Amino acid sequence: MKLLLTATALCCALATGAAFASEPTEKDAIAMVERGVALVKAKGKDEMIKKINAKDPEYVQGSLYIDMRDAKTGIVLAHPINQSIVGKDLTDVPDATGKKYRREIIELAAKSNKGWVDYHYKNPTSGKIEPKTTYIQLVDGVVLEAGIYKK
Repeated sequence: MKLLLTATALCCALATGAAFASEPTEKDAIAMVERGVALVKAKGKDEMIKKINAKDPEYVQGSLYIDMRDAKTGIVLAHPINQSIVGKDLTDVPDATGKKYRREIIELAAKSNKGWVDYHYKNPTSGKIEPKTTYIQLVDGVVLEAGIYKK
């Protein structure tokens, strides 16, 4: 009986640890954007758009995914989760709190080439509007973005 309880406790601990380990981190977001930057530099923007639209597992991993917008116009060029916004300029459309975070993304890319932007967005795994922080980087006239939801 003691062995069964110990085994059960161990299984619960491992399952809980695995759940926490699967949550993406800031390092994961940076790494994903850097993989995207390398792809754009090596094969071009069109190849990156194809990978995003195909939901390539290198660029779409649960709630962590990469999307792309034009750095000058703000037009969304690719988004693996919300295809309805592709081709649209949502630069001045605010999040649920009124923040024009897309404008901030474009301005940050122009000023610093890369960095973090905080806002609220619909989490594809929970379906709820949640706080999010997104790492962005400018490459070849486009901004690549990957974010994590903050708990």
